[in-house]
Formats: sequence, C-alpha cells, structure tokens
Amino acid sequence: MPHINAAAALQISVLLFALPAQYFISQWYRTDSAERIQITERLIIASWSISTRSYLSPDAWADRLKLWVSKTRIINLLIITKTQLLKNLFICYLFYFRNWYYGENRTRNGGNEAKPHSYFSESTHVHSPKPEYIKFRVGQVIIHRRFGYSGVIVGWDVKANTPEEQLQPRYSPVKQDLKDTPHYRILINKANGSGKSTAYVPEEEITVIMGLEVYHPDMETYFSGYDGSKYIMQPWLKKLYPHD
Repeated sequence: MPHINAAAALQISVLLFALPAQYFISQWYRTDSAERIQITERLIIASWSISTRSYLSPDAWADRLKLWVSKTRIINLLIITKTQLLKNLFICYLFYFRNWYYGENRTRNGGNEAKPHSYFSESTHVHSPKPEYIKFRVGQVIIHRRFGYSGVIVGWDVKANTPEEQLQPRYSPVKQDLKDTPHYRILINKANGSGKSTAYVPEEEITVIMGLEVYHPDMETYFSGYDGSKYIMQPWLKKLYPHD
C-alpha cells in the first residue's frame, strides 16, 4: 500500500471538494443578479436564524445551564456517596480489628484459666460469679481518697493479685490486712496532670463520682462510650466482667 503524506492528503481533499464547488458555481452563474441576491439573503437569514436559536437564545443557554448543573450534581453526589461509603467501611474495619486484637483473640486464647503471671487485674479469666462484697464495677469513675486523682475502673480482683515482694513494702505492718480486700485497676485521668498512667489500689482508698469524664489514650480500647454515670465496656471486656 503506497504511503500518503500530508501534501498528498491535501491534494485529494481539494479534488474531492472541486466537484460540489463546480456545481455550486455553475448554479450561481445561471441565475441573474436579482435571484443571486435573493439566494444570498435567504442563506444569510437561515444562517442567522440557526445561530440565534443555537447560540444567542437565552432559552437555549438556560437549557444548557440546567443540563450542566444536573450532570454536576449527579457527579458530585456519586463522589460524596462513594467517599462516605469508603470512610464508613474503613471505620468499621478499624473497630472490628481493634476489638479482635485487644479482646476477642486474647480471651479466646486465654480461655477461662488465668495466666501464671497475670497480675494487677490483668488476667483473662472470666470474673464470675461476682462476690457481693465487691462494691464497685468496671466502667465507674472514681477519685482517690488520699491522692485526689480521678480515673476509671478497668478491672478488679477479690484480693490483691500482686507479687508478694511488691506487697510487703506497699503496705505498712498495720495495714497488711488490706492485701485480702478487693483491689481495682485504674486508668488515671490525664487531666489530673499526674505522671502515672495506671494504678492498682484497694477498695477503701477510692470512692465513686458521677458526671466526670476521663481522658486517657487507652480509653477506646476498654470502652465504647460514656452514658453520664459510667463507661460502657467493649464486648471483650464485658465477657471478662459479665456482672458489671
């Protein structure tokens, strides 16, 4: 097949255009001047009418504007819907993964047996049944009677679950009996400005307070919300403390 360059293509186009041009010229010169003027006027009027309806008519521009706005709204709505859907899916995935990592998997692996060295209310055995003498519940906000800091309860033991070498210096000889009283693990409120993050305290040293929210980086790990009186446990924590 021969190669056709730009010059050859231009020549072919001119030849193809020559036939209708020749026909138009022959028709033009067969008429007298008056007819040629009338034909020209009709062509000008027809062209102006078409241009007016297509480009200069307010109604035509209004229709084009409405069509453009409608398409833009649909596109924007699709983009917003898709973005929101992806955002919701991502949030659901994060919540699922967090609950699984921090609770479901840990509880499933631990079963109902406490780990050999799980101290300070961190064992994964289910605390059931709950003794009647346990006064406080997981999720309640407390204030320390002596030191004044606030926090939230994230676990409890029927008695101090601490290595013996730490218990001896912790309590004076006259308070050694506190080792056999309920103990609570506390997330300390960062709003207190305390350098400590957690505490493990006996029951007699804390009291419950209502309407106070706690700020701590691990709050969402243990709780899903606050109802004004206590924090709502995550599902994995509720399995460990079913009666709180």
